[in-house]
Amino acid sequence: MTRIDAKFADLKAAGKKAFVSYVMAGDPDFDTSLEIVKGLPGAGVDIIELGLPFTDPMADGPTIQLAGQRSLEGGMTLQRTLDLARAFRETDDTTPIVLMGYYNPIYSRGVDKFLVDAKAAGIDGLIVVDLPPEEDSELCIPAQAAGLNFIRLATPTTDDKRLPRVLQNTSGFVYYVSITGITGSAEAEATDVGPEVARIKSQTDLPIIVGFGINTPEKSRAIASVADGAVVGSAIVAKIAKGDSVAEILTFVKSLADGAHSA
Repeated sequence: MTRIDAKFADLKAAGKKAFVSYVMAGDPDFDTSLEIVKGLPGAGVDIIELGLPFTDPMADGPTIQLAGQRSLEGGMTLQRTLDLARAFRETDDTTPIVLMGYYNPIYSRGVDKFLVDAKAAGIDGLIVVDLPPEEDSELCIPAQAAGLNFIRLATPTTDDKRLPRVLQNTSGFVYYVSITGITGSAEAEATDVGPEVARIKSQTDLPIIVGFGINTPEKSRAIASVADGAVVGSAIVAKIAKGDSVAEILTFVKSLADGAHSA
């Protein structure tokens, strides 16, 4: 059982929905980023999605693209991202970390070496948005064999014919993208999301976590009420970009977490 599996078992036993937060590793700089990440569990975050900065992020809107640029300009690399995760693990051995990004940096490092290093750094799962199920032999299956969850995205355009293929080797949870488009570009609506979550649940026992388009505590609660939890990324990253203090950022995160947990 991975940390992700254990976390969902604990939440289910407590009758609670999950709150997942996304931050870009190294944004606005390594030390501040680490301080934010270390503060997330205390702010109510159940699972941390740690963005792996990349030069050509296809699925990300302007907010997260700019975060990646700031991070890269500050000297962040795949190695530094793993260093940040390892530093987090020095004081927290229970909160799951999902590394979210694109395949190129992993491919460049070499899959076998990456998986060994990611596991050693305390990474629990991977979301690699540009590797479809047809490429499972590249990373997904080796990752599962190494004890890492491989989390797949389902979207409003994932029809009933495609869905079984998407779910085939997914583990940990399913990340349902609530909108068609890039991150931060539209708002999620529970009335649209609910039936889609039910459709996916009819084909898997995995938790369904919904992300994209969630930016307020009210929206976090509404979406969590029709799913197993909510993910917020761009709204948090925007606070970092604005130069808010770590305390202010974590206060905002707590309000979002409280929203999801009250669903």
